[in-house]
Amino acid sequence: MSTNGRPLLELDALKVYFPIKSGLVLDRHVGDIKAVDGVSLTIERGETLGLVGESGCGKSTVGRAILRLYEPTDGRIVFDGRDITHLRERELRPLRRRMQMIFQDPFASLNPRHSVGRIVGEPLRVHGLASRRTVGPRVRELLEIVGLPSDAGSRYPHEFSGGQRQRIGLARSLALNPDFIVADEPVSALDVSIQAQIVNLLERLQREFELTYLFIAHDLAVVRHISDRIAVMYLGSIVEVSPADDLYTTPLHPYTISLLSAIPIPDPAVERQRETILLAGDLPSPANPPKACRFHTRCPYVQPTRCRDETPPLRELLPGHTVACHWAEDIRAGKIQPHEREAELGAPPPVTVEIPPPV
Repeated sequence: MSTNGRPLLELDALKVYFPIKSGLVLDRHVGDIKAVDGVSLTIERGETLGLVGESGCGKSTVGRAILRLYEPTDGRIVFDGRDITHLRERELRPLRRRMQMIFQDPFASLNPRHSVGRIVGEPLRVHGLASRRTVGPRVRELLEIVGLPSDAGSRYPHEFSGGQRQRIGLARSLALNPDFIVADEPVSALDVSIQAQIVNLLERLQREFELTYLFIAHDLAVVRHISDRIAVMYLGSIVEVSPADDLYTTPLHPYTISLLSAIPIPDPAVERQRETILLAGDLPSPANPPKACRFHTRCPYVQPTRCRDETPPLRELLPGHTVACHWAEDIRAGKIQPHEREAELGAPPPVTVEIPPPV
């Protein structure tokens, strides 16, 4: 999986802050949007790491910072043993051939004024890997690899469906034969039937071209299907990292437990007995995140001590399964129940959804 015992990508306490400016000429720095705040991750060569969390938690910012589309505020990004955190554009240019991105919106990520052939062939021309004469055959080959007809190169993006446009974006990302691809919610804008086709295509291409993926999504069912490991993100921080199957069978963090409780199970008998935990309140502002544990303002298992005073470290409780929660062992053992604890703290219990039996 890894070369010389090291992962392909390492993030060490990565931070990405966006400044908040005020004043008549917007020259006064009054605060920061802490989009990513101390994220540490590793991705092995040939692995798919799923990154999940609700909208606004910083998932896409992590992916764009890895590719240096956003400038990191602090921390380190190490790609294949080389620190790329502060490389200049000229130094980054050769590395960009090895790192590519699939964007979320297949309608906005393609230039409507360019033909598909020009869009897919642009990376080859920019990096000097093909001339006008040789780029055509390579573009046709790439289109066939992603399941599009070879003559699609002469057409324009508006002539294709959403799923076909995402295939065009995938062909563009494969043009330079990369090692690592950031897939930023590549199926969220597509119909369910098309989602399955794109996910299966991504898996096939990974096997054929030995690709490594960071798969960003909020659909836990899709992430489980494609990922080897899954990292759960909340308000700019990683709260749990686990092998894909273990996360669904043994979730350890209260936020992960709440997310999984909202996934419908296609078994009426199980679904009727299951309790859905709806988190109280709204997602706090990343400009002023809660102190200590960032989830304590919404956590159904919150304790009167430690949760509001100490930041929980990301620690390993099971083999390969890390969690940032002071009380993960007690929650797993059933010693802390969400309704009872909320009642003791004087806060209203989380709303549960009762599913009536079939008539």
